Amino acid sequence: MTADVVVVSFNGREHVATCLEHLRAACRAGDRVIVVDNASTDGTPAMVAERFPEALLLARDDNVGFGQAVNAGTAVGEGEAIVLVNSDLFVEPGFLAAVTAPMEADPAVGMVAALSLVPGGEVVDGFGIELDAGLSAYNRLRLRPPDEAPGRLAGPSGGAAAYRRSAFDGAGGFDGALFAYGEDVDLALRLRAAGWTAAAAPDARGVHLGGASFGVDSPLQRGLAGFARGFLLRRYGVLRTRASPRALLIEALVAGWGLVRFRTLLPLRARVAGWRAAGGRRLPVPPGAIDPAIGVREAVRRLVKAR
Repeated sequence: MTADVVVVSFNGREHVATCLEHLRAACRAGDRVIVVDNASTDGTPAMVAERFPEALLLARDDNVGFGQAVNAGTAVGEGEAIVLVNSDLFVEPGFLAAVTAPMEADPAVGMVAALSLVPGGEVVDGFGIELDAGLSAYNRLRLRPPDEAPGRLAGPSGGAAAYRRSAFDGAGGFDGALFAYGEDVDLALRLRAAGWTAAAAPDARGVHLGGASFGVDSPLQRGLAGFARGFLLRRYGVLRTRASPRALLIEALVAGWGLVRFRTLLPLRARVAGWRAAGGRRLPVPPGAIDPAIGVREAVRRLVKAR
């Protein structure tokens, strides 16, 4: 199965260079790397053109966010698989073969989660996404050893993922309303609703630096994450279900933390903006997407600790 590997870049030139060096070692015959640059100002496009001439470079004049950039990159590709790699994810040589293997083995698999490790490689950064009843998303195996049993896989994280092209195109790709964060959750739910299944590829590994695009817990990151939460809550009608009380509790805790810790209502305002952006369209949460093991207490514990 040939793959188009899409890397979205925004500044971070040295991280992008290291990412592409690792991908160069992982590519097989027929694979292609596509770099979509979101108007970097640090010379990233020139560096890619000079040092990685084998990569297809799409240099934009504006920053359209992660999802729209990925959609643009996939539109110019022809590979049977679409592989997404964050610009600060440094993959192992066998990454592409491992992450496409589940789709080669089972035609029902439309999306695959790769495994990212924190620097040092001893514990996991993420192994796909698990969802609680309120559609809060958590990185599976976060900060745990990679050989432990993970929670239920809802879908891959957009930073280390593979999609069957027919599935991705059939679902319309990522929703452009989501600049960053939440777009992978939304796509996973839509793919499941269309009949596709998700698989995990534990041998598709890479080291993820984390926070290179927006900064860990920066105002921009918190604003984008809050927007995504509001968007998903409304699109999937969470507040009309029995999960409404727990979802409201979690959102209140997050907004309250922002007010106490950072003296800002940004998380709340962002959620309101995301709610409005979702419009009137409602989509069902497909069966099997929710991990019932994540109760309210566990959700709060994960909020207190790094998710």
